[in-house]
Amino acid sequence: MKFMKVAIGSDHAGLELKEKIKKFLDSKGIAYEDCGAHSMESCDYPDYVAKVAGAVASGRCERGIFVCKTGAGTSMAANKVKGIRACQVFSVEAARLSREHNDANFLALGDMQPHDTVMSIVDAWLATKFSNEERHRRRIKKLHDLER
Repeated sequence: MKFMKVAIGSDHAGLELKEKIKKFLDSKGIAYEDCGAHSMESCDYPDYVAKVAGAVASGRCERGIFVCKTGAGTSMAANKVKGIRACQVFSVEAARLSREHNDANFLALGDMQPHDTVMSIVDAWLATKFSNEERHRRRIKKLHDLER
């Protein structure tokens, strides 16, 4: 797994799991930019989602990972940012397919599963490449067309 850099963030509810994911990234030798939050003080997830999505959309980071309680609001917020293809996944298979078929560049995670399951999801998502088949490229182009 070789990437330029992964942007990572959380709100207060996802902080503990975000810190575990950072250790996992360290163990894999994957560089990351921590976009916050940095404390358990209550905060608004869209503020930090914007930072992670902005790092990806600008090209500063290749992919983004964000952790909140469910991942639902995070995926909604991230998909408002032009160029972001965020996915909320709960299984390794969904993580793999989000990359293979959709070239997802933003992973929205919830802290509602066992952390070892989440680490397997992150590992699969980072390791999977976009299939680059014509049908998938065509569908992603249509997603980009919706942004206009």
